[in-house]
Amino acid sequence: MRDFSKELSYKTSRSSGAGGQNVNKVETSVTVMWKIAQSALFQEDEKNLITAKLSNRVNQEGVLQLTVSEARTQIQNKKAATEKILELVNKSLLQPKKRKPTKPSKGQIEKRLQAKKQRSEKKDNRKFRF
Repeated sequence: MRDFSKELSYKTSRSSGAGGQNVNKVETSVTVMWKIAQSALFQEDEKNLITAKLSNRVNQEGVLQLTVSEARTQIQNKKAATEKILELVNKSLLQPKKRKPTKPSKGQIEKRLQAKKQRSEKKDNRKFRF
């Protein structure tokens, strides 16, 4: 897991929702921003992969944004936002293993056909005959 927290920038704003007077006067909501293209820790192909996988969170200037307003304090929200963006980027870099196509074994095929035959015979026996 790569730690690019030094490249992050933060912006605070007032949170919405419950919190009483605290919500109206304190800027507890934190928006964390990261300029993907200017990162020194990632190679170009990794930057392209991040941009492609997180395209719904990246704006036109190539800035990845994430807003957190879960906690009542700005410090907790800043910590949570940093952890979330690090996790998000590192997850986007993971590439799933390629699936190897397999064939069912002869035993499995035989078992399936036998089960079909039994089911067919059972239903045949239900028919009313004169």
